[in-house]
Amino acid sequence: MAMSCSVSLSAASGSPFPQNRNSERVKHILKEFKPTPASTQNWRISKKQTLVSGPLKHRRTINTDDSDLEFAEKLKTIKDLLRKEGEDPIQGLAMIDAIQRLSVDYHFQEEIDSILARQSMLSRTFLSDNNLYENALRFRLLRQQGYHVSADYKQARLVRNSLDHPHHKSLASFMAKNFFNEETNGWIGELQELAKTEFKMVKSQHQLEVVEVSKWWKDLGLSKEIKIARDQPLKWYMWSMSCLADPCLSEQRIELTKPISMIYIIDDIFDVYGTLDDLVRFTEVINRWDIAAAEHLPDYMKICFKALDNITDEISYEIYKKHGWNPVDSLRKTWAGLLNAFLVEAKWFASGKLPSSEEYLKNGIVSSGVNVVLVHIFFLLGQGISKENVQLINNFPAIVSSTATILRLWDDLGSAEDENQDGHDGSYVECYRKENEGSSYEDARNQVLEMISDAWKQLNQECLSPNPFSATFSKASLNIARMVPLMYNYDDNHRLPNLEEHVKPLLYENVSL
Repeated sequence: MAMSCSVSLSAASGSPFPQNRNSERVKHILKEFKPTPASTQNWRISKKQTLVSGPLKHRRTINTDDSDLEFAEKLKTIKDLLRKEGEDPIQGLAMIDAIQRLSVDYHFQEEIDSILARQSMLSRTFLSDNNLYENALRFRLLRQQGYHVSADYKQARLVRNSLDHPHHKSLASFMAKNFFNEETNGWIGELQELAKTEFKMVKSQHQLEVVEVSKWWKDLGLSKEIKIARDQPLKWYMWSMSCLADPCLSEQRIELTKPISMIYIIDDIFDVYGTLDDLVRFTEVINRWDIAAAEHLPDYMKICFKALDNITDEISYEIYKKHGWNPVDSLRKTWAGLLNAFLVEAKWFASGKLPSSEEYLKNGIVSSGVNVVLVHIFFLLGQGISKENVQLINNFPAIVSSTATILRLWDDLGSAEDENQDGHDGSYVECYRKENEGSSYEDARNQVLEMISDAWKQLNQECLSPNPFSATFSKASLNIARMVPLMYNYDDNHRLPNLEEHVKPLLYENVSL
């Protein structure tokens, strides 16, 4: 069968990497492609929403025009003030908190790191008996940054006593306002103006990335060949946008959306499309990454494998060029693990027999796809790539498994049945209730919520320093877990209203509520 999707088996020619066909980026895309309205993305967003068009930038660069020079001056002014005022313990904490809440902290990371390093030393020797706000803020910011900070009895007592105060709801707000002097009150205004400018830039950047991802997906052609599969590039991009939030990671977000799309497509093949015999053959091809054997698969599987092979080779080539490490073996291994887990589930449910809840969850954290995503993120970031860390990421470390557990259990807790999906792939709740005769849905739900809480504790622990992974990778793991409740919070119409509300202000110009 002639290939109708734009993929090629580059490895067949003997070359370890394919020609990179995605290198022509920003300047040509808007000329060639008009954004598809979100309603046609099969994600149930209002037809009245439209993507903003116009000149867009991947990231801010300081040019000679007045607006960029003014932006650079604002940055310099705020950095200078942050260095100066950050010498004061509580002033520095309050300023960091304000910067982070306005989501512009990536501009000030060096200054923030310096202040928090001093605050870490301070937390070991000093605890204010009378200042709940200072103690609580220091504790949160340091823990958030990955520092080990003890939540000792004295701190707990301070928090408990404050909650007994009749005005506790306004106490922290009142204290925070009084930490700013005249100079820093002016600084808050400057910071807010900077954040407004930055938001417009970031919004434009994400809009362009959606255009680029949508064009890539359209050119790939899989939605035409596998018609029952999901066709939701906007939804897939939301995962990349949420876990790699730094504006400087534009290219990584675009590249990450590609394997995420394949997770969904392959999941659909296993869940609703393939026969068990064909799924076994498909999994064997992926395990061996056997291009010749792929020719004997059904056409839709053959096309899917060739697309997956092409995406994996292209991403590996880009990583090798930038970071000097060829990750193709690691990427192929994580895909094989995913399909093996999908096949285990397919066999379980073809037999009509549910596994134990423990067996289900052990396999389910692999079939969640989180491992595929985080392995790709690790290499795309290019931070801390070493023989030891590659071996670690290849073996499903706890930072990955705890994130995957959160996703799998949240997925199973609610109605995870997506649009146009008729398949049934079981759930932990179902397995738990079968194991525990007489247990109600509420019993099972409480058990799952407790397990999610435990997984969060483990994930938080794994993100504390020192750990072998970069801060950006740790934050990506946390962001995936944070995103899960939005991505799996379906309503009765299988829509994602909470997620839609988050998307509207960030990606759309004209929104009908």
